[in-house]
Amino acid sequence: MLAWQVTSPGPISAGPLRAVEAPVPEPGPGQVRLRVAACGVCRTDLHLAEGDLTPRRRRAVPGHEVVGYVDALGPGLTAAAGAPPIRLGDRLGIAWLGGTDQTCAYCRRGAENLCPASVYTGWDVDGGYAQYAVVAADYAYRLPAGYSDGELAPLLCAGIVGYRALLRAELPAGGRLGIYGFGASAHLAAQVAIAQGATVHVLTRSERARQLAVELGAASVAGAYDSPPEPLDAAVLFAPVGDLVPVALAALDRGGTLSIAGIHLTDIPPLNYQRHLFQERSVRSTTANTRADGAEFLAVAARHRLAVTVTPYPLTSADRALADLAHDRVHGAAVLFPDTDSG
Repeated sequence: MLAWQVTSPGPISAGPLRAVEAPVPEPGPGQVRLRVAACGVCRTDLHLAEGDLTPRRRRAVPGHEVVGYVDALGPGLTAAAGAPPIRLGDRLGIAWLGGTDQTCAYCRRGAENLCPASVYTGWDVDGGYAQYAVVAADYAYRLPAGYSDGELAPLLCAGIVGYRALLRAELPAGGRLGIYGFGASAHLAAQVAIAQGATVHVLTRSERARQLAVELGAASVAGAYDSPPEPLDAAVLFAPVGDLVPVALAALDRGGTLSIAGIHLTDIPPLNYQRHLFQERSVRSTTANTRADGAEFLAVAARHRLAVTVTPYPLTSADRALADLAHDRVHGAAVLFPDTDSG
């Protein structure tokens, strides 16, 4: 099968990914194999390719927004297993969280995203930049109807992790939300917040992204370093730019919370206590997600038809998709399609 591997982490311009002919993986006990129909291209994949995230395995296959169709069941997993049962031909999703020990203190208290033994798709285990992928059945997602394969792919990380970041921001009902950066994750989180009655202000450097934000119902748009037209009850930082942390904190009203979405962030400049943190402003990180977050978000997506903006690429052009993402040339979410030459 065709697969892309991270062979030489470094600048995307240096070609850290390589296309190879790899064996089709066999599902192990409790696993299922999917024939990949679509795989989203996430900024985390870019961080892995460029070495911002230290690779955890040699020649890892990236990709953790995988939509596919079950074509093999591993030993011990029969068509009668699961609730509801997993059957050949089912459409399932593979996301970032690929496994936890389920025994540690974090797992026992419902915070499996913090499990020290957690493993991640496309980092610890091979992901979806390939024609086939395997996943533990317990970590695969049932997907809502009414979406194409390409539309579903970004929901599996951009959507799920953005949703968790929104929860972490503790936006009050009918509150004022600031969104900094407006790519794949942000354009989905914004729609969820608007559907829940929030007033959303988008702050991003891209004029094209600002236009999309207006189309999706944002109350205002401005540059990333500009001030929103009113104090914010909450903010989510999607851009991996530490310089924006004090900017977003300064825009918060009393008691407001800034949630940082993402696994990588450039250095944060010094904060001024009176301007940025006093009056009970707070800043919180977001670490992966729990399976409950994923199921809850996908249920939201089933109830509220989200507009998913997709830029398609054939699997053969995964390196170009990552380069376009690195240079802000992707509109919405980039998605790889293995079964096409044109996307």
